[in-house]
Amino acid sequence: MSAATSPTASTSPTPINTTQFLDSLSERRTPRFGRFSWTLLRLELMRKLRNRRTLIFTLIMPGFFYLIFGLTNRGQMLGSTDAALYISVSLATYGGMVSTTTSGAQVAVERALGWSRQLALTPLRPAAYIATKVIVSMALGALSVAVVFVLTAVTGVHAPVVTMLVCGLLVILTSAVFGAFGVMLGYLLPAENALQVSSLALAVLSLIGGLFVPLAVWPDALQTIARFTPAYGAGEIARAPLGGGYDQWAIVNVIVWLVIFIGGSVWALRRDTARV
Repeated sequence: MSAATSPTASTSPTPINTTQFLDSLSERRTPRFGRFSWTLLRLELMRKLRNRRTLIFTLIMPGFFYLIFGLTNRGQMLGSTDAALYISVSLATYGGMVSTTTSGAQVAVERALGWSRQLALTPLRPAAYIATKVIVSMALGALSVAVVFVLTAVTGVHAPVVTMLVCGLLVILTSAVFGAFGVMLGYLLPAENALQVSSLALAVLSLIGGLFVPLAVWPDALQTIARFTPAYGAGEIARAPLGGGYDQWAIVNVIVWLVIFIGGSVWALRRDTARV
C-alpha cells in the first residue's frame, strides 16, 4: 500500500498550537469593559435586596432622622433657603452615605467567607469588582434618598419637582465616594469591626461636614477643616439646586476623595487576594 493511501498517513492528527488555542479561548470568554461582569452586578444587587437588615437600615433610619430634625424646622428659613428643605437634602445625603458605605463595608464579611479569594481566580479585575460594589451601593443609596424625599413631600414641605429630582440625582452621584470608602474599609478591617468603624466615621464626618448642623455655627477653624472632609463636598453639591449657593471647591473635594478611596480599595483588594 502506498504512502498516499496509507491509513496512518490519512488519519494522523494535525498538530495544535496550544498557546494560540488558549489565547483564543481567553478572548472568547473574557468580558469586555475591564472584565466587568453584568451578571455579577445583577447577583450582587439581588443579594442586597434580599437582606432585610440592610433594607431596614437603609430605608428607616434616614427617614426617622428627618422626622426628628426636619419637621421641627418647618416654616423657618436658613438664609434664603427653606430650613426644612435644607435639612431634608442634608439628611438624604447622610442616608446615601450610610447606605453606600454600609453596603461597601460588607465585603469584610465576604473576605471572612473566602469569597474575594475565589474571585481572584476569575478574570474579574480589581477595578471592575470595585465598580460593581460601588454601583450596587449607589442603588441602595437611591432607595434611601427616595424615602426621605417622599416623607418631605408628605409632611407638607414642598419644592419644585425638578429641583428635588436634581438634588436626588446629585446625592446619588456623590454617594459613589462613600461606596468606595466602604469597600476600602471592608478590605482593611476585620469583619467584626468594619461596620462599627464605618458608622462611627460617618457620624463624625457628617457632623463636621455640615450635614447635621449648618457650618455657620462652628468656629472658623472647624469650618476650614470641614472643607476638606468628603461629607462637606457631597452636601454642598447636593444642596446647590436649592439656590443657597455653594462652594465650588466642593467639586474638587468630591473628585479627589473618590480617586483616593477607589485607589485605596484597589490596593487593599490586591493585597488581600495576593495571599491566594
